[in-house]
Amino acid sequence: MAEYLIFLTISTSIFALFGLGLNLQWGFTGLINFGHVAFMTLGAYTTVLLTLKGVPLVLSAIIGAVIAALLGLIIGFSTLRLREDYLGIVTIGVGELIRLVVNNQDLPVGNEWRSGAFGVQSYPIPLATLVPNLFIKLLLIGLLTLLVLITLWQLWRWIGVSRVSSSANSQKKVGSKQEFISHLVIGVFLALLTVAIYISGVIGLYDYKATTGLMLVSLIVLAFVFWRLEILVRSPWGRVLKAIREDEEIPKALGKNVFWYKLQSLMLGGAIAGIAGAFIAWQLSAIYPNNFEPIETFTAWIIVILGGSGSNLGTILGAVLYFMYYEGTRNLDKIISLDSDRLSALRIMIIGLILMVLMIWRPQGILGKKEELTLGK
Repeated sequence: MAEYLIFLTISTSIFALFGLGLNLQWGFTGLINFGHVAFMTLGAYTTVLLTLKGVPLVLSAIIGAVIAALLGLIIGFSTLRLREDYLGIVTIGVGELIRLVVNNQDLPVGNEWRSGAFGVQSYPIPLATLVPNLFIKLLLIGLLTLLVLITLWQLWRWIGVSRVSSSANSQKKVGSKQEFISHLVIGVFLALLTVAIYISGVIGLYDYKATTGLMLVSLIVLAFVFWRLEILVRSPWGRVLKAIREDEEIPKALGKNVFWYKLQSLMLGGAIAGIAGAFIAWQLSAIYPNNFEPIETFTAWIIVILGGSGSNLGTILGAVLYFMYYEGTRNLDKIISLDSDRLSALRIMIIGLILMVLMIWRPQGILGKKEELTLGK
Protein backbone atom coordinates (compact mmCIF):
# COMPACT_ATOMS: atom_id res chain seq x y z
CA MET A 1 0.00 0.00 0.00
CA ALA A 2 2.87 2.37 0.83
CA GLU A 3 4.51 1.73 -2.57
CA TYR A 4 1.20 2.32 -4.34
CA LEU A 5 0.69 5.63 -2.51
CA ILE A 6 4.26 6.67 -3.40
CA PHE A 7 3.55 5.94 -7.06
CA LEU A 8 0.34 7.99 -6.93
CA THR A 9 2.16 10.84 -5.19
CA ILE A 10 4.76 11.00 -7.96
CA SER A 11 2.07 10.97 -10.67
CA THR A 12 0.03 13.64 -8.89
CA SER A 13 3.03 15.92 -8.30
CA ILE A 14 4.08 15.62 -11.97
CA PHE A 15 0.66 16.60 -13.27
CA ALA A 16 0.31 19.28 -10.61
CA LEU A 17 3.52 20.80 -12.02
CA PHE A 18 2.19 20.35 -15.54
CA GLY A 19 -1.10 22.01 -14.54
CA LEU A 20 0.68 24.91 -12.78
CA GLY A 21 2.33 25.80 -16.08
CA LEU A 22 -1.04 25.81 -17.86
CA ASN A 23 -2.68 27.71 -15.00
CA LEU A 24 -0.10 30.48 -15.36
CA GLN A 25 -0.84 30.75 -19.07
CA TRP A 26 -4.63 30.36 -18.96
CA GLY A 27 -5.74 31.01 -15.40
CA PHE A 28 -3.66 34.16 -14.85
CA THR A 29 -3.02 35.47 -18.38
CA GLY A 30 -5.95 34.15 -20.41
CA LEU A 31 -3.81 32.47 -23.08
CA ILE A 32 -5.53 29.51 -24.75
CA ASN A 33 -3.00 26.67 -25.01
CA PHE A 34 -4.31 23.36 -26.39
CA GLY A 35 -0.81 21.99 -27.11
CA HIS A 36 0.70 22.17 -23.63
CA VAL A 37 2.05 18.64 -24.01
CA ALA A 38 4.59 19.97 -26.55
CA PHE A 39 6.55 21.62 -23.73
CA MET A 40 6.47 18.40 -21.71
CA THR A 41 7.72 16.41 -24.72
CA LEU A 42 10.68 18.72 -25.27
CA GLY A 43 11.55 18.71 -21.58
CA ALA A 44 11.42 14.92 -21.35
CA TYR A 45 13.43 14.14 -24.49
CA THR A 46 16.01 16.89 -23.93
CA THR A 47 16.63 15.68 -20.37
CA VAL A 48 17.07 11.99 -21.15
CA LEU A 49 19.12 12.52 -24.34
CA LEU A 50 21.52 14.87 -22.56
CA THR A 51 21.94 12.54 -19.58
CA LEU A 52 22.83 9.72 -21.97
CA LYS A 53 25.56 12.04 -23.29
CA GLY A 54 26.98 12.37 -19.78
CA VAL A 55 25.42 15.71 -18.79
CA PRO A 56 24.49 15.83 -15.04
CA LEU A 57 20.82 15.19 -14.26
CA VAL A 58 20.06 18.58 -12.74
CA LEU A 59 21.73 20.47 -15.59
CA SER A 60 19.91 18.29 -18.16
CA ALA A 61 16.53 19.09 -16.59
CA ILE A 62 17.34 22.82 -16.51
CA ILE A 63 18.38 22.76 -20.18
CA GLY A 64 15.15 20.87 -20.99
CA ALA A 65 13.15 23.61 -19.26
CA VAL A 66 15.06 26.29 -21.21
CA ILE A 67 14.38 24.51 -24.51
CA ALA A 68 10.69 24.30 -23.63
CA ALA A 69 10.71 28.03 -22.81
CA LEU A 70 12.30 28.75 -26.20
CA LEU A 71 9.43 26.87 -27.85
CA GLY A 72 7.09 29.24 -26.01
CA LEU A 73 9.12 32.14 -27.38
CA ILE A 74 8.75 30.85 -30.96
CA ILE A 75 5.02 30.21 -30.58
CA GLY A 76 4.54 33.59 -28.92
CA PHE A 77 6.29 35.57 -31.63
CA SER A 78 4.20 33.71 -34.23
CA THR A 79 0.74 34.14 -32.73
CA LEU A 80 0.47 36.47 -29.72
CA ARG A 81 -0.06 39.57 -31.86
CA LEU A 82 -3.10 37.87 -33.43
CA ARG A 83 -6.46 36.91 -31.89
CA GLU A 84 -6.55 34.39 -29.03
CA ASP A 85 -8.06 31.59 -31.14
CA TYR A 86 -4.98 31.57 -33.40
CA LEU A 87 -2.86 30.66 -30.37
CA GLY A 88 -5.15 27.71 -29.61
CA ILE A 89 -4.99 26.48 -33.22
CA VAL A 90 -1.21 26.82 -33.45
CA THR A 91 -0.51 25.12 -30.11
CA ILE A 92 -2.60 22.06 -31.09
CA GLY A 93 -0.57 21.77 -34.29
CA VAL A 94 2.77 22.29 -32.54
CA GLY A 95 2.00 19.64 -29.94
CA GLU A 96 1.30 17.02 -32.60
CA LEU A 97 4.14 18.25 -34.83
CA ILE A 98 6.75 17.69 -32.14
CA ARG A 99 5.39 14.25 -31.27
CA LEU A 100 5.40 13.18 -34.93
CA VAL A 101 8.92 14.54 -35.49
CA VAL A 102 10.20 12.63 -32.46
CA ASN A 103 8.39 9.50 -33.70
CA ASN A 104 9.78 9.62 -37.25
CA GLN A 105 13.31 11.01 -36.84
CA ASP A 106 16.50 9.39 -35.64
CA LEU A 107 17.59 10.57 -32.19
CA PRO A 108 21.13 10.76 -30.73
CA VAL A 109 20.71 8.06 -28.05
CA GLY A 110 24.09 7.77 -26.36
CA ASN A 111 26.76 7.12 -28.98
CA GLU A 112 24.39 6.01 -31.70
CA TRP A 113 21.46 7.31 -33.71
CA ARG A 114 18.24 5.40 -33.14
CA SER A 115 14.73 5.75 -34.58
CA GLY A 116 12.48 7.72 -32.28
CA ALA A 117 9.70 5.16 -32.79
CA PHE A 118 11.71 2.71 -30.64
CA GLY A 119 11.72 5.15 -27.72
CA VAL A 120 14.53 5.88 -25.29
CA GLN A 121 15.41 3.52 -22.44
CA SER A 122 18.11 2.84 -19.85
CA TYR A 123 18.87 6.44 -18.88
CA PRO A 124 19.91 7.71 -15.43
CA ILE A 125 17.19 8.49 -12.86
CA PRO A 126 17.66 10.71 -9.78
CA LEU A 127 18.76 8.80 -6.65
CA ALA A 128 18.19 5.44 -8.41
CA THR A 129 21.71 4.18 -7.73
CA LEU A 130 21.96 5.67 -4.25
CA VAL A 131 22.91 3.18 -1.52
CA PRO A 132 22.38 5.30 1.59
CA ASN A 133 23.79 4.64 5.02
CA LEU A 134 21.80 5.41 8.16
CA PHE A 135 22.89 9.07 8.21
CA ILE A 136 21.76 9.64 4.59
CA LYS A 137 18.44 7.92 5.31
CA LEU A 138 17.83 10.13 8.34
CA LEU A 139 18.80 13.21 6.29
CA LEU A 140 16.28 12.31 3.57
CA ILE A 141 13.59 11.62 6.18
CA GLY A 142 14.45 14.99 7.77
CA LEU A 143 13.94 16.75 4.42
CA LEU A 144 10.58 15.06 3.98
CA THR A 145 9.60 15.96 7.57
CA LEU A 146 10.52 19.61 7.01
CA LEU A 147 8.51 19.71 3.78
CA VAL A 148 5.47 18.15 5.49
CA LEU A 149 5.66 20.55 8.44
CA ILE A 150 5.82 23.56 6.10
CA THR A 151 2.85 22.19 4.14
CA LEU A 152 0.75 21.68 7.27
CA TRP A 153 1.68 25.16 8.53
CA GLN A 154 0.70 26.77 5.23
CA LEU A 155 -2.63 24.89 5.22
CA TRP A 156 -3.27 26.13 8.77
CA ARG A 157 -2.51 29.71 7.69
CA TRP A 158 -4.76 29.35 4.64
CA ILE A 159 -7.69 28.20 6.79
CA GLY A 160 -6.94 30.92 9.35
CA VAL A 161 -6.96 33.68 6.73
CA SER A 162 -10.36 32.57 5.44
CA ARG A 163 -11.66 32.49 9.02
CA VAL A 164 -10.47 36.06 9.69
CA SER A 165 -11.99 37.32 6.43
CA SER A 166 -15.31 35.64 7.21
CA SER A 167 -15.37 37.28 10.65
CA ALA A 168 -14.46 40.72 9.30
CA ASN A 169 -16.89 40.69 6.38
CA SER A 170 -20.30 41.43 7.90
CA GLN A 171 -22.03 42.38 4.65
CA LYS A 172 -21.46 38.99 3.00
CA LYS A 173 -21.61 36.90 6.14
CA VAL A 174 -23.31 33.83 4.62
CA GLY A 175 -20.99 33.61 1.62
CA SER A 176 -17.90 34.16 3.77
CA LYS A 177 -19.01 31.47 6.22
CA GLN A 178 -19.54 29.00 3.38
CA GLU A 179 -16.09 29.84 2.02
CA PHE A 180 -14.54 29.25 5.45
CA ILE A 181 -16.30 25.87 5.79
CA SER A 182 -15.16 24.79 2.33
CA HIS A 183 -11.59 25.89 3.09
CA LEU A 184 -11.72 23.99 6.40
CA VAL A 185 -12.92 20.78 4.73
CA ILE A 186 -10.36 21.02 1.91
CA GLY A 187 -7.58 21.94 4.36
CA VAL A 188 -8.32 18.97 6.63
CA PHE A 189 -8.52 16.66 3.59
CA LEU A 190 -5.15 17.85 2.25
CA ALA A 191 -3.61 17.65 5.73
CA LEU A 192 -4.71 14.03 6.18
CA LEU A 193 -3.41 13.20 2.71
CA THR A 194 -0.09 14.88 3.56
CA VAL A 195 0.25 12.78 6.72
CA ALA A 196 -0.51 9.58 4.76
CA ILE A 197 2.15 10.50 2.18
CA TYR A 198 4.59 11.27 4.99
CA ILE A 199 4.10 7.87 6.63
CA SER A 200 4.55 6.06 3.30
CA GLY A 201 7.58 8.21 2.50
CA VAL A 202 9.27 7.48 5.82
CA ILE A 203 8.74 3.74 5.30
CA GLY A 204 10.08 3.94 1.74
CA LEU A 205 13.09 6.06 2.69
CA TYR A 206 14.11 3.91 5.65
CA ASP A 207 13.92 0.71 3.55
CA TYR A 208 15.31 2.77 0.70
CA LYS A 209 13.66 2.44 -2.70
CA ALA A 210 14.45 4.54 -5.77
CA THR A 211 10.79 5.47 -6.29
CA THR A 212 10.70 7.04 -2.82
CA GLY A 213 13.76 9.12 -3.64
CA LEU A 214 12.07 10.30 -6.84
CA MET A 215 8.93 11.11 -4.85
CA LEU A 216 10.93 13.28 -2.44
CA VAL A 217 12.63 15.15 -5.30
CA SER A 218 9.32 15.70 -7.14
CA LEU A 219 7.62 17.04 -3.99
CA ILE A 220 10.52 19.41 -3.28
CA VAL A 221 10.44 20.77 -6.84
CA LEU A 222 6.63 21.09 -6.74
CA ALA A 223 6.80 22.97 -3.43
CA PHE A 224 9.50 25.31 -4.77
CA VAL A 225 7.62 26.06 -8.01
CA PHE A 226 4.36 26.61 -6.10
CA TRP A 227 6.11 28.97 -3.65
CA ARG A 228 7.73 31.05 -6.39
CA LEU A 229 4.53 31.20 -8.45
CA GLU A 230 2.55 32.40 -5.43
CA ILE A 231 5.07 35.21 -4.97
CA LEU A 232 5.03 36.06 -8.68
CA VAL A 233 1.25 36.23 -9.10
CA ARG A 234 0.95 38.50 -6.04
CA SER A 235 3.66 40.83 -7.36
CA PRO A 236 3.04 43.80 -9.73
CA TRP A 237 4.02 41.45 -12.58
CA GLY A 238 1.23 39.05 -11.61
CA ARG A 239 -1.29 41.85 -11.28
CA VAL A 240 -0.50 42.95 -14.84
CA LEU A 241 -1.12 39.37 -16.03
CA LYS A 242 -4.55 39.40 -14.34
CA ALA A 243 -5.33 42.76 -15.94
CA ILE A 244 -4.40 41.34 -19.35
CA ARG A 245 -6.67 38.37 -18.71
CA GLU A 246 -9.64 40.61 -17.92
CA ASP A 247 -9.15 43.31 -20.58
CA GLU A 248 -5.78 43.84 -22.22
CA GLU A 249 -6.76 47.31 -23.44
CA ILE A 250 -6.53 48.62 -19.86
CA PRO A 251 -2.86 47.70 -19.25
CA LYS A 252 -2.10 48.96 -22.75
CA ALA A 253 -3.64 52.31 -21.82
CA LEU A 254 -1.41 52.36 -18.72
CA GLY A 255 1.70 51.94 -20.87
CA LYS A 256 2.34 48.23 -20.27
CA ASN A 257 3.86 46.12 -23.03
CA VAL A 258 1.09 43.50 -23.18
CA PHE A 259 2.82 41.41 -25.84
CA TRP A 260 5.96 41.08 -23.72
CA TYR A 261 4.00 40.09 -20.62
CA LYS A 262 2.10 37.44 -22.57
CA LEU A 263 5.37 36.14 -23.97
CA GLN A 264 6.89 35.87 -20.51
CA SER A 265 3.86 33.96 -19.23
CA LEU A 266 3.93 31.55 -22.16
CA MET A 267 7.66 30.93 -21.74
CA LEU A 268 7.55 30.47 -17.97
CA GLY A 269 4.53 28.14 -18.17
CA GLY A 270 6.34 26.17 -20.88
CA ALA A 271 9.48 25.88 -18.74
CA ILE A 272 7.44 24.49 -15.83
CA ALA A 273 5.85 21.95 -18.19
CA GLY A 274 9.36 21.06 -19.40
CA ILE A 275 10.38 20.25 -15.82
CA ALA A 276 7.26 18.08 -15.51
CA GLY A 277 8.43 16.31 -18.69
CA ALA A 278 11.75 15.47 -17.05
CA PHE A 279 9.95 13.96 -14.07
CA ILE A 280 7.54 11.90 -16.17
CA ALA A 281 10.53 10.51 -18.07
CA TRP A 282 12.20 9.58 -14.79
CA GLN A 283 9.01 7.98 -13.48
CA LEU A 284 8.39 5.91 -16.62
CA SER A 285 12.12 4.97 -16.96
CA ALA A 286 11.48 4.57 -20.72
CA ILE A 287 9.75 7.11 -22.96
CA TYR A 288 7.99 6.70 -26.29
CA PRO A 289 6.25 9.25 -28.54
CA ASN A 290 2.87 7.75 -27.58
CA ASN A 291 3.45 8.89 -23.98
CA PHE A 292 2.87 12.47 -25.17
CA GLU A 293 -0.43 12.40 -27.02
CA PRO A 294 -2.92 15.33 -26.96
CA ILE A 295 -4.94 13.67 -24.16
CA GLU A 296 -2.19 14.74 -21.73
CA THR A 297 -2.94 18.39 -22.50
CA PHE A 298 -6.62 17.91 -21.81
CA THR A 299 -5.79 16.12 -18.57
CA ALA A 300 -4.05 19.34 -17.52
CA TRP A 301 -7.13 21.35 -18.58
CA ILE A 302 -9.36 19.07 -16.48
CA ILE A 303 -7.06 19.58 -13.48
CA VAL A 304 -7.02 23.37 -13.84
CA ILE A 305 -10.77 23.73 -14.43
CA LEU A 306 -11.63 21.29 -11.63
CA GLY A 307 -9.43 22.99 -9.04
CA GLY A 308 -10.19 26.53 -10.22
CA SER A 309 -8.39 28.57 -12.87
CA GLY A 310 -6.28 31.35 -11.39
CA SER A 311 -5.59 29.36 -8.19
CA ASN A 312 -2.27 27.57 -7.75
CA LEU A 313 -3.54 25.65 -4.73
CA GLY A 314 -6.65 24.80 -6.74
CA THR A 315 -4.44 23.26 -9.44
CA ILE A 316 -2.77 21.00 -6.89
CA LEU A 317 -6.18 20.07 -5.46
CA GLY A 318 -7.43 19.36 -8.98
CA ALA A 319 -4.49 17.02 -9.61
CA VAL A 320 -5.20 15.17 -6.34
CA LEU A 321 -8.91 14.76 -7.12
CA TYR A 322 -8.23 13.72 -10.71
CA PHE A 323 -5.88 10.91 -9.74
CA MET A 324 -8.17 9.81 -6.92
CA TYR A 325 -10.96 9.48 -9.50
CA TYR A 326 -8.67 7.91 -12.11
CA GLU A 327 -7.35 5.23 -9.77
CA GLY A 328 -10.67 4.79 -7.97
CA THR A 329 -12.43 3.81 -11.20
CA ARG A 330 -9.67 1.51 -12.44
CA ASN A 331 -11.50 -1.59 -11.13
CA LEU A 332 -14.93 -0.46 -12.30
CA ASP A 333 -15.18 -3.65 -14.37
CA LYS A 334 -15.85 -5.58 -11.15
CA ILE A 335 -19.08 -3.59 -10.74
CA ILE A 336 -20.06 -3.10 -14.40
CA SER A 337 -19.52 -5.92 -16.87
CA LEU A 338 -17.77 -4.15 -19.76
CA ASP A 339 -14.71 -4.80 -21.90
CA SER A 340 -11.61 -2.61 -21.45
CA ASP A 341 -12.36 -0.27 -24.38
CA ARG A 342 -15.92 0.46 -23.28
CA LEU A 343 -14.84 0.81 -19.68
CA SER A 344 -12.21 3.37 -20.69
CA ALA A 345 -14.84 5.32 -22.64
CA LEU A 346 -17.21 5.16 -19.66
CA ARG A 347 -14.58 6.59 -17.31
CA ILE A 348 -14.07 9.53 -19.68
CA MET A 349 -17.84 10.02 -19.93
CA ILE A 350 -18.14 10.09 -16.13
CA ILE A 351 -15.45 12.73 -15.67
CA GLY A 352 -17.05 14.73 -18.49
CA LEU A 353 -20.37 14.58 -16.64
CA ILE A 354 -18.65 15.67 -13.42
CA LEU A 355 -17.16 18.68 -15.22
CA MET A 356 -20.55 19.60 -16.72
CA VAL A 357 -22.17 19.52 -13.27
CA LEU A 358 -19.27 21.55 -11.86
CA MET A 359 -19.67 24.17 -14.60
CA ILE A 360 -23.34 24.57 -13.66
CA TRP A 361 -22.88 24.47 -9.87
CA ARG A 362 -19.53 26.24 -9.56
CA PRO A 363 -18.19 27.48 -12.93
CA GLN A 364 -15.09 29.02 -11.32
CA GLY A 365 -13.92 25.61 -10.07
CA ILE A 366 -13.52 24.45 -6.47
CA LEU A 367 -11.07 27.15 -5.35
CA GLY A 368 -11.49 29.65 -8.19
CA LYS A 369 -12.83 33.15 -7.57
CA LYS A 370 -16.08 33.98 -9.34
CA GLU A 371 -15.16 37.66 -9.60
CA GLU A 372 -12.09 36.63 -11.59
CA LEU A 373 -13.91 34.19 -13.86
CA THR A 374 -12.52 34.13 -17.41
CA LEU A 375 -14.56 31.30 -18.92
CA GLY A 376 -17.19 33.71 -20.24
CA LYS A 377 -14.78 35.84 -22.24
